[in-house]
Amino acid sequence: MTINATHINYYYVCKRKLWLFTNGINMEHTSDTVYDGKMLHETSYPQRNEKHSELSIEAVYDNISLFGKIDFYDAQQNIIHETKRSDKIEKAHEWQVKFYLWLLKLNGIEGATATLEYPLLRHTDHIALKEDDITQIHKTINDILQLKQSSQCPPVINAKICKSCSYYELCYVDEG
Repeated sequence: MTINATHINYYYVCKRKLWLFTNGINMEHTSDTVYDGKMLHETSYPQRNEKHSELSIEAVYDNISLFGKIDFYDAQQNIIHETKRSDKIEKAHEWQVKFYLWLLKLNGIEGATATLEYPLLRHTDHIALKEDDITQIHKTINDILQLKQSSQCPPVINAKICKSCSYYELCYVDEG
């Protein structure tokens, strides 16, 4: 199995969403929120297309293929720039970026840091990878693998964020 940054993000947002995604049910293509996020990514920092490059990065950990696609990586300053629409799931964003930092480390790129950018909020967060974070990432990966192998879909979480989730209609089909 391959674990990618989306798995990490979903793990911190909703286990049900993660289970559906790991079992081949992908609803992102139907989401206006996802589309808006992609447009924000493309239009917020147009000068970056010339100076910085998107980076696909892979590694193997414990016979598990890992993959991430970093929005912008400034190799000269060793900084990841990740653009997000909202900070409503900030914890998930932070762990996604820490996963990227770990992938860089696994590829021999030491000392990288990250900046989470919320252009609509005019806010940024600076993220560094600590040893404790690597332990947590290992646990997260193991939890994701166990969840994927489970035949039981986790229950809905009934959170505020559900209404803007691309899986909303699928999760709440029986409600009403």
